[in-house]
Amino acid sequence: MNKRLICALAALSIIAAPAFAEFPKKDIQGVIQWGAGGSTDTVMRSVTPHAEKELGVDIVMTNRTGGVGAIATKFVYAKKADGYTLLMGAENPQMYKTLGLANLDYGDFTPINILARGIPIFVANNDAPFNNMKEFTEYAKANPGMVKVGSTGPGGLTSIVLAMLDSQVKLDLTNIPYNGDGPALTALQSGALDVMPAVLGAAIEHVKAGRMKVIGLVDVKTNDLLPGVSPITEDFPGFSSFLPWGPFFGVFVKNDTPKAAVDKLVAAYHTAAQNPDFIDLMNKRGFSIMNVAGPEAEKFLNTYRSVSSWIVHDAGFSKKSPEEFGIPRP
Repeated sequence: MNKRLICALAALSIIAAPAFAEFPKKDIQGVIQWGAGGSTDTVMRSVTPHAEKELGVDIVMTNRTGGVGAIATKFVYAKKADGYTLLMGAENPQMYKTLGLANLDYGDFTPINILARGIPIFVANNDAPFNNMKEFTEYAKANPGMVKVGSTGPGGLTSIVLAMLDSQVKLDLTNIPYNGDGPALTALQSGALDVMPAVLGAAIEHVKAGRMKVIGLVDVKTNDLLPGVSPITEDFPGFSSFLPWGPFFGVFVKNDTPKAAVDKLVAAYHTAAQNPDFIDLMNKRGFSIMNVAGPEAEKFLNTYRSVSSWIVHDAGFSKKSPEEFGIPRP
């Protein structure tokens, strides 16, 4: 009887092994944390068609917004760890625990590829009565509560950048939430907002078309895509302690996904991120390509979690201390 059981189990293992070796056998679902037209959406919809060619199946992408990306993150985490549901996200989950948004972060997922990084900027409505950060802060001080600033929620890029600014100058701003930088940038053009911290890559086409103006570059050096715009450290030297800093975009699967599936996904996205069309688009949009996986990606994610979690904690809007989760101060 024992011999029969052993033989049966051995047969099952032989059948199961090729099942993942043949991955993928069907279409894959890609769940994007943010709304259509935003920076995360742009990056994912630009690189994924090239990954599809490598895998030989379709990757059906859907946008699941809300909760600063937590809704999409929890949705993917609830799925089977089989490689058929991808989380296509930005930096936000690395602050979830500190902000009290979820008990998850990217430590619960395996990075398939950290594709690119972005550079934050401040953009303003063309009719706004200020043209740079010094003029903006002076106007906001003189008109408390009157400046409407777009926000993508606690832990989003906007909240981190505004926390950095708050550490340098105290302003009374009116924050208006949106489900992603795409809808917020649309609101900025219509006059519903005055100012929006955004990713250069998401806003650059609007800037080039004259639909909004750049008033601040959140970096330590000038950028070729923004001639005449000074880095924010010129007016606010204290920013140098946070910079360079910026959002990132990556593809993830739930931990415990079979290695064969992970390896194929990693290989597909690694090749996709080297596609000349993707590289050209990222360069034009002001994104810096990373194209890393494995230990290098994990090291980057841990460092990012440390820096960002402590920024939000020191700014006073965290729910819990990063120390509670063993997140070291950078």
